[in-house]
Amino acid sequence: MNIFRFLGDMTHLISILILLLKIYATKSCSGISLKTQELYALVFLTRYLDLFTDFISVYNTVMKLVFIASSLAIVWCMRNHPLVRRSYDKQLDTFRHYFLLLASFLLALLLHEKFAFQEVLWAFSMYLEAVAILPQLVLLQRSGNVDNLTGQYVFFLGAYRAFYIFNWIYRYFIDPHFTRWIACVSGLVQTALYADFFYFYFISWKNNAKLQLPA
Repeated sequence: MNIFRFLGDMTHLISILILLLKIYATKSCSGISLKTQELYALVFLTRYLDLFTDFISVYNTVMKLVFIASSLAIVWCMRNHPLVRRSYDKQLDTFRHYFLLLASFLLALLLHEKFAFQEVLWAFSMYLEAVAILPQLVLLQRSGNVDNLTGQYVFFLGAYRAFYIFNWIYRYFIDPHFTRWIACVSGLVQTALYADFFYFYFISWKNNAKLQLPA
């Protein structure tokens, strides 16, 4: 494992911890898209099926279990916790995410590295993760103001994928057998979706002002 992969994993983990902190400390999920969280839960459940077939390392196994468990816990809290679910912005979280599911699944059937059950689901998870943030970004644009913890969560989530791009570039040059082109393209698309958010995040940080996204 290289430093870019490690930094990507750590920023991803930080983003999840920030979101869990927001939910458990404030008993609120205001500004968080349940649809995005459900998509991420599905991403991890379909990507990490190799937990049942392959063992790579203790670190790899632990991180996969953490991502699965945390995503399911977040969805459960937003849906079932008696206090947290009251703060869910259902009226703003109206993105038709089932179109993302359908498009990702059809793309995985057409474009995959190997036509096998686990490989198709892996491709599906990569395509879906590339666009899973869209409901969240749309919700933030509709709400306008973004609280500090939510802004930090989205920032670190975007940074995680940016580090993974460097990881893939690094692996391309040192590993002659590296062929994960689906991951590379999906990662570039995903990072590009954050460009607008990163711009306004930087402006707010530079001016020491509250993060606001244009509607």
